[in-house]
Amino acid sequence: MSDPRRALLRWQFDFTWSLFEYHLERLEPGDLLWEPGPLCWTVRRDGGGRWVPDWADTEPDPVPVPTAAWVTWHIGWWWSTALDHLRGRVPRGREEVHWPGPEEAADWLRALRTQWLEVLEGLTGPDLDGPAAFPWPPDSGLSVEHTAAWVNGELMKNVAELGQLRLLRVASASEA
Repeated sequence: MSDPRRALLRWQFDFTWSLFEYHLERLEPGDLLWEPGPLCWTVRRDGGGRWVPDWADTEPDPVPVPTAAWVTWHIGWWWSTALDHLRGRVPRGREEVHWPGPEEAADWLRALRTQWLEVLEGLTGPDLDGPAAFPWPPDSGLSVEHTAAWVNGELMKNVAELGQLRLLRVASASEA
């Protein structure tokens, strides 16, 4: 029999993903790199052609507004790290998670969704009760169930950010 906690986490994830898919289906490459203001964090090509996100180890004041490209990279970074932890792998560093570019970003995120569902479906009650190693310190007392709930919450927050950026871009283009 399926664990009711896992079933609830899956329902919440599917609900959040349906909101995300609404925007992913409509996301255009130009939406991703559009800068909504003068102070933005985005992803830029380095000398080797790789997309590199803007980053500061200490949050700047004021905080830059992220572009949709940066938000999609950010989703890919934290989600890849969560997947690594739950699979028992050494988590990749921030610099090791590469944004694939504007044409491939939506497919990259959909592939992460598939990987997440495989991990989520494999979790049993004892797995959910196990100690979480991410995103909290291992001695936090929080469980894998908390990590799965955090993934849902973080995704929902990022979906709202991405959706708002996409809608602002569409609205600003119609004014021009």
